[in-house]
Amino acid sequence: VQLQASGGGLAQAGDSLRLSCSASGRALNTFNRYTVGWFRQAPGKEREAVAISKWGNSNGFYAGSVKGRFTISRDNVKNTVILQMNMLKPEDSAVYYCAAATTPLIVSRLFTRSAYDYWGQGTLVTVSS
Repeated sequence: VQLQASGGGLAQAGDSLRLSCSASGRALNTFNRYTVGWFRQAPGKEREAVAISKWGNSNGFYAGSVKGRFTISRDNVKNTVILQMNMLKPEDSAVYYCAAATTPLIVSRLFTRSAYDYWGQGTLVTVSS
């Protein structure tokens, strides 16, 4: 499975950005069963989970720092995962990565980087104050 992230760029505080992650390759007939999500990594910091979409749960799981501002959605027909980011803050600046786990994850593992099998190349988001 190959993941291609896009949509990053420059924004000002309070603006919105929309990130997209497209999946391609073999085994995509089961994409709807994958756990997919977005992580981010700021300079000098560890990669952290931002928003996760778990198969069978339409609400999504969010890091506290983005809850209420970011929304994750997925189109299982187009094999695409979207991260809508609203009310951006300078601390949201980071490289954003999409990831997919091909085996079911329990809730306690959703934010664990090592649980994910495939990663996109990352897209840079820079938010100025």
